[in-house]
Amino acid sequence: MARVQVINEVSKGRRGNWVLCLQWCRYLYDDGKMEQGYRFIWRRPNGKLQPARGQARIPSLDWVEELMAKAKKAGWDAHVGD
Repeated sequence: MARVQVINEVSKGRRGNWVLCLQWCRYLYDDGKMEQGYRFIWRRPNGKLQPARGQARIPSLDWVEELMAKAKKAGWDAHVGD
């Protein structure tokens, strides 16, 4: 099992609706190991995350490209996962 700490987040959608998020995260494993990496995850209309066993349905590649562009603009392109 892993605990996830979100370091940065960019999103697409409107507050009060489902919002697709791209997150730069730290994964903390039960054995003490730590890794960093990116994930897509949905945020519910109430603002809480919708975990789905590591899968997030993405409506189109345009959404992916838009979120990646936002992340790069925010300076995330220097992040490399372990």
